[in-house]
Amino acid sequence: MALLPFCKSPTGMLRVTRIQLLLYCIILFLIMYFLHGRKPTVTVQSPHPIFQSLGMASGREMTDMVVGRAAPPQTSVETPWGAPLVWGDTRNSVWRRAKFAQRDIHTGLLALVVGRYAQFVRRFLSSAETYFLPGRTVTYYILTDNPRTLEPPIELGPERQLKVVPIAEFPGWERLYYRRMALLADAIRDPIGSEVEYIFCADIDQEFVAPVGEEILGDLVATLHPELYGMPRNAFPYEVEETSSAYVEDDEGDYYYTSELYGGLVSEMYRLARACSLLILQDQANGVTARGFEESYLNRYLINHRPTCVLSPEYSWWDSALATNVPVQRLLSLGRQCEAFDMQKREEHKC
Repeated sequence: MALLPFCKSPTGMLRVTRIQLLLYCIILFLIMYFLHGRKPTVTVQSPHPIFQSLGMASGREMTDMVVGRAAPPQTSVETPWGAPLVWGDTRNSVWRRAKFAQRDIHTGLLALVVGRYAQFVRRFLSSAETYFLPGRTVTYYILTDNPRTLEPPIELGPERQLKVVPIAEFPGWERLYYRRMALLADAIRDPIGSEVEYIFCADIDQEFVAPVGEEILGDLVATLHPELYGMPRNAFPYEVEETSSAYVEDDEGDYYYTSELYGGLVSEMYRLARACSLLILQDQANGVTARGFEESYLNRYLINHRPTCVLSPEYSWWDSALATNVPVQRLLSLGRQCEAFDMQKREEHKC
């Protein structure tokens, strides 16, 4: 080795040579470690489209790959097109709450309850009573194929009311997927459109755990996906099948939005639900199913019609290896949390 001649150096240089040799060995060890050292094995359990986008099949072990939480650029309070990016405890959110507090606003919160999802309805409504627009006028709209799930009636606070909107039974999850946006559009047109100013659509298998106030209000409101915020654009699971109406070009898209919570003015929400339902029906007629189901069509619509208000992952969060850290968790997705669990935890939590 080239290092051996240094051992024969004169006595006056021996001390320096040993120090140099020690440093050289340390550097060599570090280089060899990072070049040849094995990285931890990661087991991915969630079947969500994000894992398909990253090339991970459900339950498949991946080696030589580190999956970590994205570091959120929490200082960003504005989107590239100038819309507010809402973090609940920022000065901008305090200002937004103060602005809307001066107005008498009636807001609706809509959720679809069918089949086994009836088990979540009371938890959802009880948590909304505590944290969703506290002190404001709110009407809960529950679209359900079994109105008896709301019996006995849930006790509500002042200026809060619950309305049950019966819908036809849809046996099988796939049939519901094709009809969900159409059901939302029909309900918004009548009766919601004439009763409230703003309407928010939420999945019923969620729980509010911290205040969600007037800072969320806007003409068209979307929520950032917690597993994809801060991720590179090529990780977004947009629809890649060109024959689908939800198809997204490689140079399109700013963020990837979750379908767990979105809303806005009733007029804007009707346009969104109506447009998405037509795209879904068009694909159904052509035998095409988008990879992210209705979330794919929602993202397609929001690329063409950018939101006027974007909610941070505080407003839709669940604990997973990819979920970004947030200052405050405000709305937790119980359903997607179960998807992120391994089989043992799913059994423990009765998912």
